[in-house]
Amino acid sequence: MHLWDSGPQRQADLAAEFDTDSASMTRTVQRLERAGFVRRRPDPADGRATLVDSTSAGMALRDRIERLWTELEADTVGDMTAAQQRQLLRGLQRLEANLSSLTD
Repeated sequence: MHLWDSGPQRQADLAAEFDTDSASMTRTVQRLERAGFVRRRPDPADGRATLVDSTSAGMALRDRIERLWTELEADTVGDMTAAQQRQLLRGLQRLEANLSSLTD
């Protein structure tokens, strides 16, 4: 989904975006590549870097995935008001910050 919105990305930037190490991102990209959803190619601006881009097979999933995320969001928030959703999000962000501080 990130590639759909942002276009081709350096593999290192994807690892940073998803707060994971480069080995984990490499394995993830390799699985997606074997499945035909992404392709890797050298970065023309930096021969040492690799760009990851969605393939046409990956793009073909976009409508379905976005529809599923919309349904999941509706099921998750149910009848919560927008104010309740914001309050919950603030609480979850605080929880994440608390947990992150334990690893720093």
